[in-house]
Amino acid sequence: MIEARNLSKYFEDKKRGRITAAENVSFSAKSGEIFGLLGLNGAGKTTTLRMIAAILKPSSGSALVWGADVVREPEKAKANLGFLTGSTGLYGRLTAREMIEYFGRLYGMPAGKLRSRTDELLRLFNMTEFADIRCDKLSAGTKQKVSIARTIIHDPRAIVLDEPTIGLDVITSRAVVDFIRTEKSRGKAIIFSTHVMHEAEKLCDKIAIIHHGRIIAIGTPDELKSAAGYADLDDAFVALTEGDGNAA
Repeated sequence: MIEARNLSKYFEDKKRGRITAAENVSFSAKSGEIFGLLGLNGAGKTTTLRMIAAILKPSSGSALVWGADVVREPEKAKANLGFLTGSTGLYGRLTAREMIEYFGRLYGMPAGKLRSRTDELLRLFNMTEFADIRCDKLSAGTKQKVSIARTIIHDPRAIVLDEPTIGLDVITSRAVVDFIRTEKSRGKAIIFSTHVMHEAEKLCDKIAIIHHGRIIAIGTPDELKSAAGYADLDDAFVALTEGDGNAA
């Protein structure tokens, strides 16, 4: 599983002093579960996910990825984790295949296994015809598929997806959603961050709402709607963040 344990991150600013990006964030995503992390821009989602992925060191607290502590054993944690973030670009001069294989080599995958896994992912995302096209020539949707493929090239046991469908057309978004469901059925622990409420409601077993760096509500989509007194998750989200309320 993935477990966040009182994760906090503070930054010092000369003019504003201490800025709290995340404070005592705790939750867990179990094997075979999709755990949603919802929040407004600047709420602390990406900071939290970067700490879980051992990219950003927490000011306090820690996280476990299949038993590996991200602070004490960052490399072991990363070996079991696939992390997709919207801020990491593709190398334009590499082809789709080269990009995916490059990340596989970073994970130390044997050559034979890397080739077969790359072919498998190219077929899975319907990218075979684009495999040998440079990344800077690909459409936005295909670039995102390449980004996801490189994220899971090593077949990690846990996956963190930060806004994986942002800016995608309906067909590509559906392909990404279908992939997430498949990975869940394979027993992966998945954290899914999104602004698209209907995606969260359809996909997520549980959801945490983060606001001003703190978790203010955790529950199933139905529990969050019930706690806020609304039948629609959009309305429930607005009510909970405006009221800084708590759910089950």
